[in-house]
Amino acid sequence: MNIFIDTSGFIAVLDADDDMHVRAKGVWIKMISDRMNFITNNYILVETFALVRSRLGIDAVRALQEDILPLVHVEWVDEISHKMGVSALLAAGRKKLSLVDCVSFETMRKLALKNVFTFDRHFKEQGFKSVV
Repeated sequence: MNIFIDTSGFIAVLDADDDMHVRAKGVWIKMISDRMNFITNNYILVETFALVRSRLGIDAVRALQEDILPLVHVEWVDEISHKMGVSALLAAGRKKLSLVDCVSFETMRKLALKNVFTFDRHFKEQGFKSVV
């Protein structure tokens, strides 16, 4: 099965102080043992690297880069997907919905992905199924 990985999933796995860490770590280990295919996009990576660096430090960034990302296929956002994400963001007009979210929804639709490793309710609102 293919699973899209959102920033909130990466953070919850890496941050032992995150409220969802225990749950996220258990699901992450199970997904690895079940040989799931992990997919994310480069916008998620930019957001994740920034948050991990500011919250957890460079050693956590290194763990993300060296231990987690080798397991993940990165879908690079093209100009069309970016523009569709911006259009969706402007159409939604909601403060808590980000460009990264909207581009991620577009990535998932483009790749026909239904399942996502996330704690962000916006994915469910868009019709995707969280695996946590």
